[in-house]
Amino acid sequence: MKKWQFWLGLAISLLLLYLALRGLRLEELGQAVIQANYWWLLPGVAVYFLAVWARAWRWHHLLRPLKPVSTGELFPTVAIGYFGNNILPARAGELLRAIVLKKDEGIPISASLATIIVERVFDGVVMLGFVFVNLSEVARLTGSSGFVGDIRSLALIGTGVFLGALAVFLGLAMVPERSANLVRWITDRWLPKRYQDKVVNLADRFLGGLESLRSPRLILMVFVTSVVIWLLETAKYWFVMHAFPFEVSFFTLMLMNGIVNLATTIPSAPGYVGTFDAPGIAVLQAYGVEKAIAAAYTLILHIALWAPITALGGYYMLRKGIRWSEELEAARAEA
Repeated sequence: MKKWQFWLGLAISLLLLYLALRGLRLEELGQAVIQANYWWLLPGVAVYFLAVWARAWRWHHLLRPLKPVSTGELFPTVAIGYFGNNILPARAGELLRAIVLKKDEGIPISASLATIIVERVFDGVVMLGFVFVNLSEVARLTGSSGFVGDIRSLALIGTGVFLGALAVFLGLAMVPERSANLVRWITDRWLPKRYQDKVVNLADRFLGGLESLRSPRLILMVFVTSVVIWLLETAKYWFVMHAFPFEVSFFTLMLMNGIVNLATTIPSAPGYVGTFDAPGIAVLQAYGVEKAIAAAYTLILHIALWAPITALGGYYMLRKGIRWSEELEAARAEA
């Protein structure tokens, strides 16, 4: 609560919520929420948990060069990561699941974080792919949303960032010895003597976490799995849509999914408040959905994405006896 990042994220969230909801009458929003058919949330939640299982399966393969860990053993850890991301600021859930993995399997935090970063890069590439698939439709957003802005430029910049990061990781993975020697050269040249061994050891463990990227077959499998994961999440958008009196195409929901998840990389209050809702409402409005219905759908979708997996992750944390504040401090000290 005392850190400036928390207050910055909170301010951004409040600003985006204001921009998204301004001019909307609360009684119209309330009416749209009350009239929704919430039975449609049940298949939506089910398919979302299937996507979480697919994430655990993907992580299982990324971790295999470090240590074979079954998908069933990783699923609770992935759920705990969601809990952390939804409750704590700055995506602390990613560090939290690396901590849990070390406690359970003894895998170094820096090595598992490397695999998590690789996951996020592939996720970003897929999200940009969802935007590019609908690039011909993006002009409608730039002209009428009033919030999203120039998505074409955003998509091109984002593509450069994510593909550049992927290229760097692939390069590090393909020539590990040269990468390690480069790290040693940099540390010898630029760092004080007392930090050199620690940085080199950390870099070696991180490079070990990238070992899975040496296999073209595994890279292809991780990419295909990432596409499946995000298509399953889009299926949840589709199921929840049927609870409200509007209809857009599955491709439109893919576009919405891509845009809102790229927007959640912006600092915000825990749970991506505002950064998820504002662009989601804007996209639907651009496709002619009434603002009250678009806002009700986006808010309920956000809750349906947040609440079940957060509750499950909290349950697994209690079951494992994890105290996140102590664990995070210990992990920061190690890092």
